[in-house]
Amino acid sequence: MADWKFVGANTSQQQVDESSTTQYMPLGTVLKAQDKDTSTNYGEAEFVYAKGVASTAVGSVVVIDGVGHTTALASANALGQIGVAMSANTAATSYGWYCIKAQAVPVKVLASFADAKACYLTATAGSLDDAVVAGDLVHSAISVSAIDTPSTGLALVGISYPYVQDV
Repeated sequence: MADWKFVGANTSQQQVDESSTTQYMPLGTVLKAQDKDTSTNYGEAEFVYAKGVASTAVGSVVVIDGVGHTTALASANALGQIGVAMSANTAATSYGWYCIKAQAVPVKVLASFADAKACYLTATAGSLDDAVVAGDLVHSAISVSAIDTPSTGLALVGISYPYVQDV
């Protein structure tokens, strides 16, 4: 899997793929990191620091509250800023990083998810699908691989400050 390392002047003691019960950064901090694993080579991405929520797994899609920087697993009819969990940040008393911009990031998806498609929220909390669902389009998100790449139940998705809004 990816080996994200912070780049630039600002870094964190807490790595991108770690959850912690200790808060190392102000909530809402956005940092850049680069994938240093030459086998995945996902490039540079941006991550926001936020609180966790129960049942979060690596690749879970969450809605991030912009005020308290809490998260909720994203599901059908959710509205707001979307992030992808980089760790199993499974409690409201833990802290972790959520990808908000990337060329490719592993995301939980449903069966038959295909490459080069728009992404939609689903009734399965924390997962995306490519099946069209009115009002559940994740703006600025597109699949860049089919399901099971890079691993079972995940697909690579390109995101650029994704959000869902009722239209």
